[in-house]
Amino acid sequence: MKIPVPDTIPSATELGRVHFVGIGGAGLSAIARIMLERGVTVSGSDGNDSPTLDALRELGATVHVGHAAENVAGADTLIVSTAVREENPEVVAAVEAGLRLWPRSAGMASIMQGKRTVAVAGTHGKTTTTSLLTSALIAAGADPTFTVGGDFAATGTNAHDGTGEVFVAEADESDGAFLVYSPFGAVATNVEADHLDHFGTEEAYKAAFASFLDRIDPAGFLVVVVDDEGAAELGDAAEAKGLTVIRVGESEGADLRLVDLTFVGNRSTATLLDASGAELGTLALQIPGRHYLLDAVAALAAGLRLGHDLDALLEGLGGFTGTRRRMERKGEAAGVRVYDSYAHHPVEIKGDLQAARALAGEGRVVVAFQPHLVSRTRIFGEQMGVELAAADEVVVLDVYLAREDADPEVTGALLVAACPLDDDKVAFVPDFDAVPAELVRRARPGDLVLTLGAGTVTQVGPRVLELLEAQED
Repeated sequence: MKIPVPDTIPSATELGRVHFVGIGGAGLSAIARIMLERGVTVSGSDGNDSPTLDALRELGATVHVGHAAENVAGADTLIVSTAVREENPEVVAAVEAGLRLWPRSAGMASIMQGKRTVAVAGTHGKTTTTSLLTSALIAAGADPTFTVGGDFAATGTNAHDGTGEVFVAEADESDGAFLVYSPFGAVATNVEADHLDHFGTEEAYKAAFASFLDRIDPAGFLVVVVDDEGAAELGDAAEAKGLTVIRVGESEGADLRLVDLTFVGNRSTATLLDASGAELGTLALQIPGRHYLLDAVAALAAGLRLGHDLDALLEGLGGFTGTRRRMERKGEAAGVRVYDSYAHHPVEIKGDLQAARALAGEGRVVVAFQPHLVSRTRIFGEQMGVELAAADEVVVLDVYLAREDADPEVTGALLVAACPLDDDKVAFVPDFDAVPAELVRRARPGDLVLTLGAGTVTQVGPRVLELLEAQED
């Protein structure tokens, strides 16, 4: 559902009682948590109960499972998830009552007020980069406010209202939300076509990032990862507008450059150089993968630009243990390790399978992938299938529909047809409940099973572990 952004966005403390429709989602739950910590009266509803709802209840929110018109009684403001449809009874009741009706982006903008915001944008890596920057700033003593599109593995939370002046915010472009914010500084991890269900064309998608530059404080900064062509071009455009641009990555000419990258097990390290080539130290992470090192050096650059100490920032990055659903270890049974990750775009699949290969060591990589959105699968399905061939065995689920209707012509079978693995190494399994057993059938001791996708595939890993544990008995 598309809701217009209001011309004027008051502070969160001026909204009265705020009701969230779809409060269990990553975006809305983070906003709700910040509002609760600031003393705002919060209620909400979601289609299914979850640990996220339990956590919000513990903070004082009134949360309903299921949507009903009576849930909005007494509310002054409704903040609505983009996944919610216009016929939702709570939305209908709010419109009839003349309540303030806001999209997620307006809710986020309301909690940014009074803070020095650093917005982390990009097609991929936003959640991890936001988390890394937050971890680094905490280690530097900044106590930032933050909102992240996933829970910190160490704390189990996706938001916190800190006492410091800085607000680190994951700035989602999927529905144009990042064009509502007015950050002091920003990070662009990469820029390549996605969310074409909203933008229509690659050109429109990239134009949104160009417009995002106009939202950044002229006295602020932009960090770009120059190894990505789209981000590099954005940095050039920002510099032409007079913004301070910090370029990072492996490429020559980067202001902060990574060399000598190494990956052993779940650790990633690189030597850090300044623009002159002088060695600054070692960037060491407890998470595997080249893309995570690039996310980390972008976070480091932002922390340095905010005036914090290099060694303290590096310590915070090194202490970061990951974000849930980003190469998250779920467990091990019968000699098989199980991981889960959120990758849903070809580039993300490629990066996570590279990381999985480093983790697997001598073992094989067995992946289950759930395509997310009909529109994304229609556009990128063939490329997804090609990237999945980096695994040894592949199980493809059917498309997770989210906010779209099914299309019988667009299914997981499209990916299987494009995957160049031998027929016995790749399969389309549309029955969700059959997937765990299929993975167990394919896996053997020493292997790594990786579940990938932004939908319900995250539920598969625990079921795989249960089946493997039963084999041990």
